[in-house]
Amino acid sequence: MKDCRLFYIDGEWVNPTNARDFIVINPANEEPLATISLGSAADVDKAVAAAKKAFESYSETTPDERLAFLQQIIAVYKSKINEMAETISREMGAPISLSKAAQAPVGLSHFLEIVKVLGQFKFEELKGSTLMRKSPLEYAGSSHLGTGP
Repeated sequence: MKDCRLFYIDGEWVNPTNARDFIVINPANEEPLATISLGSAADVDKAVAAAKKAFESYSETTPDERLAFLQQIIAVYKSKINEMAETISREMGAPISLSKAAQAPVGLSHFLEIVKVLGQFKFEELKGSTLMRKSPLEYAGSSHLGTGP
C-alpha cells in the first residue's frame, strides 16, 4: 500500500500539521490502495503563505520564462502519464483503457491549452496613445484562507 501522507508545500515534502490518516479504497475490489492525510486549516494556511511568497518572484517572470516552466511541467507529465493512468484506474475503479484514453490525458490538455493561450495573450497593447499593460495582481483577501472569518 502506498504511503502518500506528506504535502508538498514551499518546495518540500512536509508532514501535515495534525496527522489525520485516511485509507483510499479501490472501489473495484475494495482493497486498500494508499494512505493519505486529510489536511487541516493550518495546512491550507501554510500552503497559501507559500503561494504568496512564490508569487513575489513568479509575478516578475516574463511570458517566455512562464512558457519554459510550463514546458518542463508538460515533459514531466508526459513521462508519468502511464503511472497516473494506473493510479486513477485503481483509485476510481475505472477500466485502465478509460484512464489511459481520457482521464490521465485531460490534465495534459489543460497544460497545453495554457501554453496556447499564454503564447497568444497580449500583455501589452497600444490603445490610441496609451499603452495598456496587463500584469499579475496579488489577491488582497484574507491571509487566513480556510480558517473562517
